[in-house]
Amino acid sequence: MAVPMPVLPLLPVPQGLVATGLLSCAGPFACLAWSRSETRLLYVGGESRPKPRPPCPWDVLGAARPAEEDEDEESQGEQFVYHEDWGEALSTRSIPVLCALDLESSSLSVLEGIPEHLSPGQALWSLDDRSVVFVGWWHEPFRLGLSACSNRRSGIFHLDLASRQCELLSAEHSSACSPRLSPDGQLLLYLEGGLGGPHRQCLRLRMLTWQTRQSVTVLDVVQEPTEAFAGLYAETVPLRCWAADSRRAGLGTPQRSRDLLLVDTEAATVTNLTAGLLEGCWELLTLQWDLLVATCSAPHRPPSLVVAVLPPAGQELPLRWVPVEDAPAVPGVTWKTLTGRPPCSGQSPTTHSAQAFEALLLNPPDSTAPHPLVVCPHGGPHAVFDARWRPSMAALCRLGFAVLLVNYRGSLGFGQASISSLLSHVGEQDVADTQLAVEQALRSEPLDPQRGLAPLAGTPGVGACGQLTLGAQLIGAAADVEAEGDADTGAGSGDHARTRGGQSQSSQGQDGTWVGVWG
Repeated sequence: MAVPMPVLPLLPVPQGLVATGLLSCAGPFACLAWSRSETRLLYVGGESRPKPRPPCPWDVLGAARPAEEDEDEESQGEQFVYHEDWGEALSTRSIPVLCALDLESSSLSVLEGIPEHLSPGQALWSLDDRSVVFVGWWHEPFRLGLSACSNRRSGIFHLDLASRQCELLSAEHSSACSPRLSPDGQLLLYLEGGLGGPHRQCLRLRMLTWQTRQSVTVLDVVQEPTEAFAGLYAETVPLRCWAADSRRAGLGTPQRSRDLLLVDTEAATVTNLTAGLLEGCWELLTLQWDLLVATCSAPHRPPSLVVAVLPPAGQELPLRWVPVEDAPAVPGVTWKTLTGRPPCSGQSPTTHSAQAFEALLLNPPDSTAPHPLVVCPHGGPHAVFDARWRPSMAALCRLGFAVLLVNYRGSLGFGQASISSLLSHVGEQDVADTQLAVEQALRSEPLDPQRGLAPLAGTPGVGACGQLTLGAQLIGAAADVEAEGDADTGAGSGDHARTRGGQSQSSQGQDGTWVGVWG
């Protein structure tokens, strides 16, 4: 016989709170945390503001107001007062507040003691439930754009619920987020980045000892990536990332494609938990009682759920992943990674202009070759096309199109130096890299330039002007490939390419990489 679940009565909402629900789905303020005793629930609410009065015909200048319209002098014009919010995707979040729901007393309260110049989020309970740790974002100098800009000033704070004392745990002038307390309550991991500069960048992994309040850097910013580690770029760490030993932590971050990493906080070392496995995008969902739960997908294969038991420290590899729910690949669709390293340009030399970049090429079934090509640089501009499942791109392949996803220099997952190289070169470097990727694809793959080259660009990665330039250059590149094929029987081998007017050249090496000269 089924036992009925208890139903909690509706709780009154304190004055000043919006009953618009929890910010637990997504976004920088996302928070929904149970206390250790499982009697209280911590979440983020929002302070209410008077709803603006809808416009009326008599709001027109000079129009007569109805006699029955009686408006308080203090509220006149209130609908025209500007209240700064946190911008795109967060326009309804002006003043977030931390709230605690007590299930035993059926009471709802707003946590007091948080400074007024901060907006809280990403909160969690301490081990004894007597305090909370949260991320606080400064309101100054402005709020707009937080959802796309992780370089805004923020810190990790500790709030004592009894004394209402608020303490800053992280550096004062930095961008800190995603605090995660170890199972024994002695260590606090969090991500930290610099203020200003690129809107997204390589981050540090910091660790604070709870008793001494001393912080150390576990993993620092990586300027130049190596085969072992390319840096941390994820804006969040899984809510449950700690192993049972309170020493190791798991996380996922773009490493060209996305890999699962295990960090030893004592030795400050990184282990790739997906080394030697199928290429694609791995994402850690949770790590609890040393049980890893993750998903694995690829451009031609939807996500599959997999699990693994984490061995003791030093014995992690090889890790045996067991599929829980498998998804078949799309028939006939294949994909590969193209790698490029453009040399320095004589006209616009930059310190890091020879950085490597990559592009993912999705091919439809060979029976439909040669294929028309859809070219897609990502938006951002500091973002990344990792090797995950994208239904829209797979659908284009099923329709007979090849798809080229370009991670131009400045994309995430290739080191901080690559990110910095795009500054002051947006619309130039990203467009040049995209054209170079197209030239390589046209020469090495069964593509048909006569059937079309369609740019499908993100915003503002390749902006309006850049898209127009890119479109013209792609047409020129396709025309030159066809002309060279007519004039030189060896042109189709991919050994050499030249764009219209002699403005760029590219060549393919024996190892499959390709280089170009922009002049």
